[in-house]
Amino acid sequence: MNYLQYGIILLVFLVILLAVLKSTKKDAHLELNKLVEYLGGKDNIIATETSLSRFKVTLKDVSIVNKEAIQKLGAKGIVEIDNQLKIVLGSESKQLKKYIDNLK
Repeated sequence: MNYLQYGIILLVFLVILLAVLKSTKKDAHLELNKLVEYLGGKDNIIATETSLSRFKVTLKDVSIVNKEAIQKLGAKGIVEIDNQLKIVLGSESKQLKKYIDNLK
């Protein structure tokens, strides 16, 4: 085979790979909007912090939070202490904090 044939094969492989990756990737912006909604909306959020994989949020009213829906979005755990929630999100916690900070 010559270089042109190798190039075409490589190009087809890359196109297929990108199509598969794009179809499996979640829409992060939509997911973050849902998380904010499940936390009671941006007006319910007083303050946010992150540490490693944890997202800590201080809320006006914890009773309106939809914890079950947050877990369905991928949270590995939620701990409630007074008016704060500590949510284990993994690497998405920093992205969520940045997103919420930009909303305010």
